[in-house]
Amino acid sequence: MRSSSLEVLLVHPGGPLWQKRDAGAWTIPKGLPEAGEDLLAAARREFAEETGHAPEGEFTALKPVTQKSGKVVHAWAIEGYFPPGELRSNTFTLEWPPRSGRFAEFPEVDRAEFFDLGTARQKINPAQVALLDELERLLRGKGTPL
Repeated sequence: MRSSSLEVLLVHPGGPLWQKRDAGAWTIPKGLPEAGEDLLAAARREFAEETGHAPEGEFTALKPVTQKSGKVVHAWAIEGYFPPGELRSNTFTLEWPPRSGRFAEFPEVDRAEFFDLGTARQKINPAQVALLDELERLLRGKGTPL
């Protein structure tokens, strides 16, 4: 059953490197735009690739954040829902264990979950907390109950 308070969708990266990581490992669904691709179109495509769900509705741009790696993350907020149990992620190939000569496929995203803002702040990549803060400010400004 869904909560009546604000919840945000986060995804957990797949693969053996992330398997046991939790706090600070979750992220918004994201990826890199293809050459010449509009940023919102890239975000919608990446969301669909990582979750198996195509988001529809009114998108609100959030201020980009820069992660520790230097990667700039452009994000949009949208009201919506899909059952996390229906997650269908694309996959990637990785040599595992390293230097073993064996390659395996792993899901790019292995879990999706809706979190209240407090829990999301603990779970999300630290650089992306600013996205949650901005979302909270925007919604409070509109008088949305959190």
